[in-house]
Amino acid sequence: MSVVAAAGALGPARATRRRNDGGGRTPTRLTGVPVTRTEHDTLLITIDRTSPATQMLGVFRAPDEPVAVSANLHLLALDRLELLENTWEVFTDVLAATLTSSAAVIPGVGALAEVASGELTTLPGIEDFLALRRIRDEAISGRWRRIIVDCSGGTDPFTFLRAGAVLGQAFNRLWPRHRRLAAAAERPVVAQLTAAIDTIDRDCHDVTELFADAHAVAVHLVVPDDARGTRLTPHLLGTIDMMGLALRSVIVNRGTGARTSTIADSRLSATQDARDTQDASATGDAEGTESAEASVVSAIGELPPGVDLRIVDPIPEPIDRAARLRRLGVELGDPSGRAQGAAAATVVSLGGPGPDGEYEMRWRQRLPDPGSLRLGRVGDDLLVTVGGFRQPVTLPSVLRRCRVVDATWDGTVMVVRFTPDPAVWPRAR
Repeated sequence: MSVVAAAGALGPARATRRRNDGGGRTPTRLTGVPVTRTEHDTLLITIDRTSPATQMLGVFRAPDEPVAVSANLHLLALDRLELLENTWEVFTDVLAATLTSSAAVIPGVGALAEVASGELTTLPGIEDFLALRRIRDEAISGRWRRIIVDCSGGTDPFTFLRAGAVLGQAFNRLWPRHRRLAAAAERPVVAQLTAAIDTIDRDCHDVTELFADAHAVAVHLVVPDDARGTRLTPHLLGTIDMMGLALRSVIVNRGTGARTSTIADSRLSATQDARDTQDASATGDAEGTESAEASVVSAIGELPPGVDLRIVDPIPEPIDRAARLRRLGVELGDPSGRAQGAAAATVVSLGGPGPDGEYEMRWRQRLPDPGSLRLGRVGDDLLVTVGGFRQPVTLPSVLRRCRVVDATWDGTVMVVRFTPDPAVWPRAR
């Protein structure tokens, strides 16, 4: 299974960043300025430490530096541990400076400052966030017309893509922004530390907004046409709906699965009898392939408007270089600009004045296992859990002072009903 996020990279004029009153950066905004001819064409980014992309494309691995594959393609193999070490060195320098300048003891800061970058093995969520931030930086650099992020490999693509949102929530739960500002006002020596955390917090919101922008990002789901693909595809599509990702296509890869390559086998046939045997085997394999493919297509079901279904046939040669990869004829569609799933949720008022009102929030949602659906509230978010995967869905302002009273699913659309919470609903004067 793999998810490929193909983004129309932002040119210099399109990657405008506005400054707020405090000098911080606000999330990237996208406009439609054409890309100039001076920019490179495509950047392929891999996040898998064991990705075979360098061998397949015939280039040396240069972690965290784009390597030219051809005039129109560059490869960036991200080393997430190296990203973590470099960032940690900068962060501990800030902590050490805070300790040196402060006469007061700040609990935990000294212990963190003493952790060397070489001691780190992994910090769950942090590595993914740093990789997303690096991808964001490449997208706004103005160097690329398109960026393709290969999310296949050992990493859960959905956990990876939501790392910014999860980390931002954790920061604001453990040390809310209003408390950070108060601490900086009371102890000026802490201001540098709070500024560093505020920068990370803004970057979390930035990458979360960028990857949820249907005008900038298109998600392509690649599934094998075997039993595993049939079983997992509905769950993957349900998670995509829940996260509100801008799905652009579902690609069924017929080149995977436990099947014999009948083309290669036929070349090894030495006699007519052997060829007849291979032909019979080929017929059986073809029937099995069609059956598996039909099962996967059935599992995919009806796709939303603007989402393509594509079948990719295998080629007889092993895909060990870029020329053979191109022979597959796979085209990744551009971002459609259509929000989907929870990102396209609509809210309607069912009537009733003030605290006696009722509201309904609905969005298209696949539920392969309706019994696993769980809903909850935390802050301004609706927590949706499907099949053990939990995703916070940010509520519009009108629902943030409401409580969940009911939820239904008609097989296609999720409907959640809200009523005003008297404890926080504004009272009429």
